[in-house]
Amino acid sequence: MMLINYFDNASTTSVDSRVLEAMLPYFSEIYGNASSNHEFGKKSKQAIEISRKEVSKLINCDKGEIIFTSGATESINFALKGYVESNFEKGNHIITVKTEHKAVLATCEYLETKGVEVTYLDVDRDGLISMNELKEAIRKDTFLICIMYVNNETGIIQPVKEIGSIAMENNIPFLCDATQAVGKIKVDVIENNIDLLCFSGHKLNAPKGVGILYKNKNIELTPLFHGGGQENSLRAGTYNTPLIVGIGKACEIAINELEENNNIIETKSKLLIQEINGIKGSIIIGNEKYRVPNIIDVIIPGLDSNIFISKTTKLALSNGSACTSQIIESSHVLKAMGLNETECNQTIRISIDKTVTKIQINELINALETEINNI
Repeated sequence: MMLINYFDNASTTSVDSRVLEAMLPYFSEIYGNASSNHEFGKKSKQAIEISRKEVSKLINCDKGEIIFTSGATESINFALKGYVESNFEKGNHIITVKTEHKAVLATCEYLETKGVEVTYLDVDRDGLISMNELKEAIRKDTFLICIMYVNNETGIIQPVKEIGSIAMENNIPFLCDATQAVGKIKVDVIENNIDLLCFSGHKLNAPKGVGILYKNKNIELTPLFHGGGQENSLRAGTYNTPLIVGIGKACEIAINELEENNNIIETKSKLLIQEINGIKGSIIIGNEKYRVPNIIDVIIPGLDSNIFISKTTKLALSNGSACTSQIIESSHVLKAMGLNETECNQTIRISIDKTVTKIQINELINALETEINNI
């Protein structure tokens, strides 16, 4: 198999070997249905509850507030649609942001067809919302604020603590897509007054197909799925025990290694930025002060990012959200930040993890410089 230099960790990550090892017995040895009342099923149920506890410790909540889903997209749909259906008597207005993931934007657009009113906040050139504009957008019928923690394309960190404070002061629940934050930076739902939070396992070295919805115990949601009593009757369906064990183990690892991994990634990110700055005319999007170190979105003049990414055989890169990568259109995130069509088409997203090497960084920079020189 050809060795590829992988710079697309914001799209998905490899499964940690310790996570895989923890999962394997639940495929072949401890395969009982966790909803069954016999000893075989109880062992699976016990493993699920251990995972629930590890997830809750990572984001600082009660383990009973964790709901296992198939991924962040389901969690977001569940949170938005379930909240609206259960709380329509409390209001009819949602505040979100133009740079949210498509899972949020598409769900809000769907809710608009059902009569919900949605305000889409602008962002500045750094991708940040204005706290004043957020406050001004709040109405008497505003019953949910939905703003992501870290942007999946740019790595921009929104001022979540301030947003949570504003939401709490106005008695409005705060829903946060933390898919690119959990396992990368400290996430504390209590400290940040977050009432609903979503993330996926495959962004933090757990398997694909499993995600989390944190739901504050005081929040009411109508289930998306019906047919069983799993997850306190909030999500019907047989438990996917191996994957749940996997995300629990990944969260346990993140708790123990978050600071160490961040230090490693930050050092490598600085090296990468230094090399990128050596490319004539390159512009890194967003202020470094408000960006996670593992995601770097960069404009490289003269580069056609779509062509470069599709033809290179030794590099894995992205120019936007992988969920919509088959549709060649300019990023809605970059457009909202004020970039023009040309700048959007010249942008690549580089997302690293702790395993990236100096040699791999040099190969990436050389490939970019060679491409530009051949134009």
